[in-house]
Order: sequence, then C-alpha cells, then structure tokens
Amino acid sequence: MRRHAPPTPEELGDQVAFLALDEGTPVYERDGDRIGVVEHVMVAEGIFEGIVIHTHPLPGRHLYAAPDQIAEIRERGVVLAVERSDLHDPSDRAGRRQGGPGSSLEAALRRAWDWLTEQRP
Repeated sequence: MRRHAPPTPEELGDQVAFLALDEGTPVYERDGDRIGVVEHVMVAEGIFEGIVIHTHPLPGRHLYAAPDQIAEIRERGVVLAVERSDLHDPSDRAGRRQGGPGSSLEAALRRAWDWLTEQRP
C-alpha cells in the first residue's frame, strides 16, 4: 500500500539529460514511492550507463538502475520504470553474471561495484 501520493511531473520539474542529474536527487519507484537518492551517475566514455541509488531508510544499501529501468530524469527526481525489487545489486556476483559474460549490463555492474568499493575521501 502506497503511503504517499506520487509526485506530479510539475513537482519534479522539467525533464533533463543525465548530465544535469545531481547526487542526492530523490528516486521514485514507478508507483511514486520514494526509495532513495542518486548516489552516483554512471557514465563510461560519455555514454549514460545508469545510476547507483542509496536506498532509504538509512543506513540503506546500494542498488543499480540500468538506463532501461529509468522512465524519466527530471530536475527534482528520477522516476523508475520498474519496482525496487527489479533493480540490480552491484555487490551480487551472480547478478553481475545475469547479463552473460561480456554483456554491457555485467560491465556496468562491475564498474558500479568498483566505484562503490574504491577508497574515496
């Protein structure tokens, strides 16, 4: 059961390119439930590969949304085309293999995991 009404497009602002997406931007499931915030925008050689989401409630966990799992990127929110349960766990080695060896999904999940585990200041 949904606890909040989904945000309207007017509340989320205009659609924007991934380049305008900031860390901390709220992320919503397709039914409008807020599941977390953008932790990192994944880009390889100028191509959008998806987003790493830090889920709520805190401490949360990290999930990866591939571009085809994202319905809209707006000024004040990302709306997914899927439910939270459909997102990928970058730490799950089996999940990284589900796209098959050499797949773009496997490569993106590996980069997401590498980003999450690298030492950052």
